[in-house]
Amino acid sequence: MSKTKIKVSAVSYLNTLPFLYGIKNSGLIEKIDFEQDIPSVCASKLLNNEVDIALVPVAVIPLMNESYIISDYCIGASGKVKTVLLLSDVPLNQIESISLDYQSRTSVNLIKILAEKFWNIRPEWKKTEKGYETKIKGRNAGLIIGDRTFHLKKNYKYVYDLAEEWEKFTKLPFVFAAWVSNKPIDEEFTKEFNKALRYGLENIEKVVSEFYLAFPGSRIDMNKYFTQYISYELDDKKREAMNLFFKELNEMQQVSSQA
Repeated sequence: MSKTKIKVSAVSYLNTLPFLYGIKNSGLIEKIDFEQDIPSVCASKLLNNEVDIALVPVAVIPLMNESYIISDYCIGASGKVKTVLLLSDVPLNQIESISLDYQSRTSVNLIKILAEKFWNIRPEWKKTEKGYETKIKGRNAGLIIGDRTFHLKKNYKYVYDLAEEWEKFTKLPFVFAAWVSNKPIDEEFTKEFNKALRYGLENIEKVVSEFYLAFPGSRIDMNKYFTQYISYELDDKKREAMNLFFKELNEMQQVSSQA
């Protein structure tokens, strides 16, 4: 009987391209069942045991019955991240409502923590669905994550980078997504998995070349994005930041449940 392949789900955003390159070009792809999804779907699949490992928004981790961070790599930022933004026609103190991106739980929780603890604003929070980007105007601001931000931010007078705002107040980087399993994973596979991710990060120039071959008209400086805005090492400072985020999230949820 053939061994069942480990099921892996990864986010299908540009910031994940180095990881995808490593998985697909290191030989690992032949040994796994691999899927690409938006962050909320990655999270749902991991929570529902539809996959074994996923690159998930870190806000999902406290919701899991069993969780293991299996990699020393993540999607993080020290300072600006460029692709998790609050876009607005008016400054923070004039915002009355914020439309929340439906694609990621972490960014939604992060903006609520920033609003409550650091910006001191009390906007109405609006749930959204596909197409909500066209309704961000006036005193209704919008949280936008992912590749859409590259083209939308030029339309707004006020652009707040959530990773930069977090660092401004906490003096720490931020972790948006981590590689998490919902069960113990074989140590040898974990080593091979991390080796594949590292292979991608060591070949950023090839990742960038592949991007421009696929999108020859793009004006995005992908090399700068990968090397200056996305921080892939899950180091001690990022782990400290993750723990602080979990603490703030828990406090916010306790206050909300008592309201």
